[in-house]
Amino acid sequence: MIRITTRARIAGLEDQVGAAREQARQAIGAAGAVFGRHARELSAATGRAERAESAACEAGESLARTREELASVQQELQRTHAEICRLREELQGESLQGRALTLLLHYGRPHTIYASREDAHADTATHGVAPDGWVPSDERPLAAVRWRCEAFIYDTACNGFRRAFVPAPEPVGGAA
Repeated sequence: MIRITTRARIAGLEDQVGAAREQARQAIGAAGAVFGRHARELSAATGRAERAESAACEAGESLARTREELASVQQELQRTHAEICRLREELQGESLQGRALTLLLHYGRPHTIYASREDAHADTATHGVAPDGWVPSDERPLAAVRWRCEAFIYDTACNGFRRAFVPAPEPVGGAA
């Protein structure tokens, strides 16, 4: 079968080929634009994922450090709690009966109470009193002495403290 093709038919086919090429160019351009958007979105998503992964890694390291610090603080807290319990048991187990306390007087006025005379002497050293400058009590009035220590003992009979060293009673009015 032979077909005779006319010039008009060839021109029509060329027009159709040109239109098809133009349509293909437009499709390729649209596909390129879509691919470019897709590539940019993929790049942005990859960047966000990498930043999120980095932040998660930093958060994990921070959490690990915080857990270590927490464990350390908990151990210290347990040691402190054990010490408090031991001191509380020691305090509750001790009876005050016969226990001496030292009252530090400053010009006759109560200043501080100490567990021992040595503690009182050490504290007054911080106030400028020489540690070896203590002398036995004499007959001067309390208000005339800058620092003076008086020992007291807990007495359950009177439900309070009494002086450890009671001065010798003086005869009243010269009576013997």
